[in-house]
Amino acid sequence: MITASDINNRYGAVLLLAAAAVFTADVTVLRYLSADVPFALIIFCRAVSQLVFVSIWIGLRHPPLFRSSRWPGLVMRGLTSLVCWWLYYASFQSLDLALASTLTFTTSLFVVALAPFVLGERIGVKRGVVTILGFTGVILASGANGFAIERGILLGLASAFAAAILIFQNRVLARTEHTATILFWIALVASLGTLPGAITSGTSISITDGVLLMTAGTLGTIGMLCTVEAYRFGEVSALAPFPYARILFALTAGYFLFAETASSRELIGAVIIVACGLIAYENRKPAPR
Repeated sequence: MITASDINNRYGAVLLLAAAAVFTADVTVLRYLSADVPFALIIFCRAVSQLVFVSIWIGLRHPPLFRSSRWPGLVMRGLTSLVCWWLYYASFQSLDLALASTLTFTTSLFVVALAPFVLGERIGVKRGVVTILGFTGVILASGANGFAIERGILLGLASAFAAAILIFQNRVLARTEHTATILFWIALVASLGTLPGAITSGTSISITDGVLLMTAGTLGTIGMLCTVEAYRFGEVSALAPFPYARILFALTAGYFLFAETASSRELIGAVIIVACGLIAYENRKPAPR
């Protein structure tokens, strides 16, 4: 158990900055995959990587965490994560790195919008207005005109919506389950869920693509572990701004590696989303994906 004397916001901030860089590296590496690599294989490698890391962690520290009497809820949590990952990686295949990264932060807006219906919470006028303003930032950043919305935007928003559902599920499971148990079941369910697609894809991949897949899966897992560790030692309110550094990393990687440049609309929209997310999210802790 972490006591008040163990709180270290500086350490948590460093870990979140590292996680932001690693998550950006994860989706950047996947850009170099051959076009014929099955999408199911991308998700499978991400899930297996987490399964291996977390299994070693639990096996060495506390083997009973593998088991849980609430496995149905954990399975549902894993299925939601599988959907979230699928939509998340699909959005990064369709959009520039900066825009796709920005859309991930609309999760906090979805949480506020859904809280009255899922938890019966009263969000108040201030948070309601901020949430609506945040979604106007999405419209601005996406460059949508009229009712025409790019497929990648829809994928990114759907991923953020799924991540919001994860937060509600995590709130219930965290009452009785250890974080390691939740992470293990996420990886187990996602691995089993994508295994048929990975096996039946019928596509042989090159050594280079294999290395890229393993690298991306490892990076995604490391980013997740850094995030979990950061919030274990740091205060959520104090650490709130640091995950948004990912947008800066994405802008940098997109510009230098893929000649991607963000428009003024995207930048203004990103600022609105970040500002509204910080206000609306307040002290909510993000769920592990």
